[in-house]
Amino acid sequence: MKHLTTRELCLAALVAALYTVMGYFGNIFGLTFGAVQIRFAEALCVLPFLFPATAPGLALGCLITNLLSPYGPVDIIFGTLATAIAAFWTARVPRWYLAALPPILVNAVILPPIWSWAAVGAVNGAFWAACGFNAVTFILGEAVACYGLGTVLLRALPRVPFFRAMMPERLQKA
Repeated sequence: MKHLTTRELCLAALVAALYTVMGYFGNIFGLTFGAVQIRFAEALCVLPFLFPATAPGLALGCLITNLLSPYGPVDIIFGTLATAIAAFWTARVPRWYLAALPPILVNAVILPPIWSWAAVGAVNGAFWAACGFNAVTFILGEAVACYGLGTVLLRALPRVPFFRAMMPERLQKA
């Protein structure tokens, strides 16, 4: 396992704090845990493409944010797990335009059944209807956050010399 440098550890902590603040801010407007979830903090899920060390920070920020979840311990565990899987997968995608795909796909697969079970409490017709609705809204919300806002980050951060120095060598030459 690779050891994080002090700079990478600080970057991960900064991302965790930023994710938490953005998640709590979105909760004021009912967007973080709403029926149609557009979690602004999910825009940060593209950062592991540029800075792989941010993946643990995203998972920690999601964990802290999910402490407010109305879906309880199940969302705290599986929501955090979904963000962690997506973050580590994003760090391995080959092109910038694919960086938003892991958060969208992972959240669309893991979270709808969890939220549907919490809402319905049984596997029946209502569960599958809720699961389908949740999948569509998760995909749309994640696409807005990751492709809409996240792409801005992916295009802007490499232009800042401070951040460029922390990027993997494969991206510094691009």
